[in-house]
Amino acid sequence: MLRVSQVRLTIDEDLSQLKAKLCRKLRIAADDLIRFSIIKESIDARKDPIVFSYTLACEVRHEAALLKRHLRDVSAMHPEPFALPAQGNEPLKHRPAVIGFGPSGMFAALLLAQQGYRPIVFERGSCVETRTRRVRAFWAGGQLDPQCNVQFGEGGAGTFSDGKLTSRSKDPRCHHVLEELVRFGAPPQILYEAHPHIGTDILSGIVRNLREEIIALGGEIHFDAQAEDFHIADGRLRALIVNGEEIPCEQALLCVGHSARDTMRTLHARGMRMEAKAFAVGARVEHPQAMIDKALYGRYAGHPRLGAASYRMTCRAANGRGVYTFCMCPGGFVVPASSIPDGVVVNGMSEHARDQANANSALLVQVTPADYGHDPFDGMRFQEELEHRAFLMGGGDHRAPAQQVTDFLAHRASETIGALKPSYARGVTLCDLHALFPKEISTALEDGLRHFEHQLPGFSASGIMTAVESRSSAPLRMCRDERLMSSIEGIMPLGEGAGYAGGIVTSAVDGVRGAMALIRRFAPQ
Repeated sequence: MLRVSQVRLTIDEDLSQLKAKLCRKLRIAADDLIRFSIIKESIDARKDPIVFSYTLACEVRHEAALLKRHLRDVSAMHPEPFALPAQGNEPLKHRPAVIGFGPSGMFAALLLAQQGYRPIVFERGSCVETRTRRVRAFWAGGQLDPQCNVQFGEGGAGTFSDGKLTSRSKDPRCHHVLEELVRFGAPPQILYEAHPHIGTDILSGIVRNLREEIIALGGEIHFDAQAEDFHIADGRLRALIVNGEEIPCEQALLCVGHSARDTMRTLHARGMRMEAKAFAVGARVEHPQAMIDKALYGRYAGHPRLGAASYRMTCRAANGRGVYTFCMCPGGFVVPASSIPDGVVVNGMSEHARDQANANSALLVQVTPADYGHDPFDGMRFQEELEHRAFLMGGGDHRAPAQQVTDFLAHRASETIGALKPSYARGVTLCDLHALFPKEISTALEDGLRHFEHQLPGFSASGIMTAVESRSSAPLRMCRDERLMSSIEGIMPLGEGAGYAGGIVTSAVDGVRGAMALIRRFAPQ
C-alpha cells in the first residue's frame, strides 16, 4: 500500500476528480490503480486560490517498481491494525461495572459487550432523550438539575458540544473509535477531515444507537443511578453503593468525567491516590461568523464547499503563561454548562450545519498548582470559587457576566452590547471581567487578545466575552499504574475525569484502553 500526500483539488473541483489527479501524480494509467481511500483532507487557505489538499492511501499494480522511482510525496505505507488482546483466564465473580456513560464509559462498555463480558453501566444522569429535554428546559429559564445537565447524563459533556473529534495521535485505537462512530451514524467524512466534527444534533442519535448495541449484546445500562460510595476492604473494591443499594463488584471502570467532584472526593476519602494537575480557565469569545469567514477565506468566504471557517491560535503571554483558543465552534452557540446551583459555567456547541450567526471559542489561560495549591482538591476549589463569583456577577440567576473585548482591553465595564448579540441562552450581565479573574490571568488574557488580533484581524475589535469557562479539563489526576489500576485494586480510572484525556476521541480511546486491560486479564463469566 502507498501513502500519497499533496494531491490537490481547486475549490471548484469535486471528489470525482481525485482519482485522475492521483493517477497523474503517480504517473500511472487509471487501470493500474486498484483502489484508493482518503486518509486526510485539509483546506489550504494561505494563498489565493484556496485549495483542498489530500493525503491518500492506495493500492497499485507493480508497487515495488513504482517505489523505486522515488516520486515526491509517495511512500510505502504499513498501517498498524486495531488488534484486540487474547482474553485472560482469571475468573470474574461479578460482571464488570462501568461508572459513567460519557465517551470513555461508552467505548469501554461497548468493547466489553462485544467481547462477551456483559458489563453493567451506572450513569448518574438520564438517557439522552430525557437529558435533552431537561437541559433545554434549563436553557429556557427553568431549574438546573444537578444530576442531569450539560455535564452529566448519557453521552457525557461532549453530547452538548460541537462534537469535535480532534486527536493528533496515530494510535490505531483512534481510527477504531472513528469507524465505530460512523457505524452508529456519524458522517463518513470524520474519517479523513483535518478537523472532523459531528454536531450536537447528530450526536444524540449516535449515542442512542451505541446504547442499543450494548444492551443487545447482553449489557445493562442504568440511568439516574449514581455510584455514591465504594465498599473497600484490604485495599480492594468489594461493592458499589448505587442509589443506596449495595451491589457486589470487584472490577469497575471509573469513567465519571471531569465534573464528578463528589465522586472524586468520596474516592479520595476511601484511599485513592490523586494529585493536582495543571488545567486552564478563561471565557468564551464570540464574533460574527461572517467576519471569521472573511478574515480566513477572503474572497472565497461563503463558498458552499468551505462551510463556516474555524481557527486555532496559541501564544505565550509576557508573564510566561500559555494562552490559547480551544473548542472553537463555528456557527454555534455559547451554552449554560453548570452542574451546580450557585455557579455559572459556559461552554460552546454547534449543530452539524454550523449555520448560526456567531462563532465562538474558549479563550483560555494555563493555570498550575503554583496558582492554587498542591493539594489534589485545590484546583477544584479554585474552579468552584471562579464559578460562584461568575454566578454572583451575573446576578445570581444563571445569567453570565459578559464584556466587550475592547472594553476588557481598556479596563472599563461594558455598558452596551453593541451589534454582536451574545448567544448565551440564559442572558448576560455586562460588567468588567477583570473583577472575576486573578490579575495574572486577566493580564495573560489581554496579551493573548492583542496577539490574536495580529493573527486574525477583528478578533479584538469585534468580539464579546462571556464567562466563566472553567471545565476544559480535570483539575486533578487519579494516579494509576501500568495496568491502568488505581491505588484501590479493582477501580480503573479512565478518561477525562481521571486526568488522562481531553476531548471525545482521547477519552473514548482511554475507555478502549481500559476495556482491553480488563480483557487481557479476565475471562468472561
